[in-house]
Amino acid sequence: MAVIDDSLRGFRCVVVHGPRQAGKTTLARLIAGRSGEFRTLDDASEREAATADPDSYVASAPRPLVVDEIQRVGEPLVLAIKSAVDQDRRPGQFLLTGSTNFLTVPNISETLAGRTDIVELWPLAQCEINASAGDFVERAFGSGVPGLLEHRASPLTRTDYVEAVCRGGFPEVQGMDERTRRRWFARYVDTVLDREVAVAADIRRRDALDAMVRLLAATTAQELVMTRLAARLGISRETAESYQPWLERVFLVARTPAWGRGLTTKIVHRPKAYMVDTGLAAALVGRDADALSRPTEPATGPLIETLAASELVRQLTWSKVDAKLHHLRDSDGHEVDLVVEAVDGRVVGIEVKATTTARAEDFRGLTFLRDRLDRVGVPFVAGVVLHTGPRRASFGDRLAAIPLSDLWL
Repeated sequence: MAVIDDSLRGFRCVVVHGPRQAGKTTLARLIAGRSGEFRTLDDASEREAATADPDSYVASAPRPLVVDEIQRVGEPLVLAIKSAVDQDRRPGQFLLTGSTNFLTVPNISETLAGRTDIVELWPLAQCEINASAGDFVERAFGSGVPGLLEHRASPLTRTDYVEAVCRGGFPEVQGMDERTRRRWFARYVDTVLDREVAVAADIRRRDALDAMVRLLAATTAQELVMTRLAARLGISRETAESYQPWLERVFLVARTPAWGRGLTTKIVHRPKAYMVDTGLAAALVGRDADALSRPTEPATGPLIETLAASELVRQLTWSKVDAKLHHLRDSDGHEVDLVVEAVDGRVVGIEVKATTTARAEDFRGLTFLRDRLDRVGVPFVAGVVLHTGPRRASFGDRLAAIPLSDLWL
């Protein structure tokens, strides 16, 4: 709420976007309840009025105006809002919410440029579920390894982690039993694909789109290789390349870009693809907490990494450290699961392990990153291995192993 309030004080229009059922409408109603008027385009009469004459719809509305599910009308209404805020430059006139990332559509992103602030609202972070600080990024960049090792939160057990994975972050499912939650996730995917994608896109193979979601859930935390994705689905690469971005626009899947900063010419530049919610991913691959607790279960590692990446993505939306999330891999086999780069160039590297202990070999990629950055004069703040055990330990110069739960507790 505080982030949105700050944006409304500085921008004429603020857009809150994120997945369906993440809490955007609830938040929008709360803001409208303090001052302004709330309108949802899920309402047929509102949608018809906005579609028939968007300029009059906007001109006659009180300010501030909160419009929920803006993508239901889309560009014509955005153009009317642009016209209104070009004539009246006061901040805080419009708050818009959307369940598709319509800003990725070039015409719309250009229309809103310079007039609008964007606030991402994801499913709940683990720190929000646990009512904890969620300040890992500040701690890592502020005090580095010494501060991380001094952290005194009680670590979780491996069972706690797999239960957190299966629960995910959607507010609606937090109190559900496992069976009910599984049905909720199944309906959620169908609703998003049918309501958001099929209506907006030229999708001729609904079955291929559904199969793509399930395959990306099964390969979460892996690099996105379109030729491989298309081959496994039995579709052309062109079809895969036209369908996959829609899964990002409706916030089922998110990319983490590759990072290199000129360290070596051998950097692999493919992004990683993560499911936006671990509960959804676990449900789509048919894994419950009992299955993920088995030592030989191959899905556990990628889902634990997805949990860590999701937590960082959410915390970065409110962190006082302005930073972006990436991953690193080169053709010689050096890898770092997550690279957090602050706007001033400082770097924190993170490896995520589903094991309960960290070993020296787990730091191979982090050591490579540290030494290369030292060589080119880029500040390497810390390299961290997150694991599912309780121990915090130093592993040498700016390297440490800490419990995964230190991300949010």
